[in-house]
Amino acid sequence: MVQITKGKFDGLQRLSNDKGIIAALAIDQRGSLKKMIQEAKGSESDKDVEDFKQLVSEELTPYASAILLDLQYGTPAIKARNENCGLLTSYEKTGYDATTPGKLPDLIPDLSALRIKESGGDAVKILVYYDPDEPAEINEIKYAFLERIGAECKEVDIPFFLEPITYDAKVTDSASAEYAKLKPAKVKASIKEFSKPRYGVDVLKLEVPVNFKYVEGFTDGETVYTKEEAGRHFEECSDLSPLPFIYLSAGVTAELFHKTIAFANEHKVQYSGVLCGRATWKDGIEVYGKQGDDALREWLRTQGKENITSLDGLLNAGASPWWSKYGSFEDVHVVEK
Repeated sequence: MVQITKGKFDGLQRLSNDKGIIAALAIDQRGSLKKMIQEAKGSESDKDVEDFKQLVSEELTPYASAILLDLQYGTPAIKARNENCGLLTSYEKTGYDATTPGKLPDLIPDLSALRIKESGGDAVKILVYYDPDEPAEINEIKYAFLERIGAECKEVDIPFFLEPITYDAKVTDSASAEYAKLKPAKVKASIKEFSKPRYGVDVLKLEVPVNFKYVEGFTDGETVYTKEEAGRHFEECSDLSPLPFIYLSAGVTAELFHKTIAFANEHKVQYSGVLCGRATWKDGIEVYGKQGDDALREWLRTQGKENITSLDGLLNAGASPWWSKYGSFEDVHVVEK
């Protein structure tokens, strides 16, 4: 039995499908999306970013239980989403201050959990970069930051989705084999830390614990993990989390992300869905940049739709309802705040 306040419960229900699975589309990218459009088109404007998000939202939210957007460029996309599609809203500033150590997080100054709820958001999402092995003086700042967010979401009675992105302060190439060896322990440490009740997190948005570019059978190059080792890392992360968790796509291709979710299914991982971004829509940027709105719309109605519906099929085959970490649906006791 677990007690959940009504606002948080209602938000989680609006973000999940009729099976309790969070089949969510992520397009809250800001600076990185601008850069991708610039590379494809040769120029970019705020309107390009807004229009791209709006088209993705219009065409793909009929197949998503929720969409993650930002209020900086995402307002037209929020208005354009399917009426049955829930809304997660980003609260953190994009990127981080590279002039100071620690990749410290910061909030959008004119936003609050209350304002997110008032604007129609069903949940608050926060991304934090986290190296569990960095000095305490850095990580204590992040811990206190997240404690404040958790308290704010509790007061407003809105779900708190936390996305810890792991890194190593010394091994700076996150795509390297050297970092791939460190990644499983980093992800496990982030689960252990941020599952603590003091943070008030409702759902963890997690990286998969391995880099599949180094998994035996998924690569022709250097291997860091056997399939059995990779499977064990998935299972251990699942067992470590007392909270519902979903996977992020981390910019990999649609094909690789689908293989990743199939791998999680094969290992009976108790995940509750995905927040899938670039794996679904990234290839549409080139189309948009070179050929414009109509060509992008056609791409979204064909390849984009195929990307998201085939992923939905995998989720329906293997994901668990968000309440499964607490037992059955009947074990969730909804209380007024």
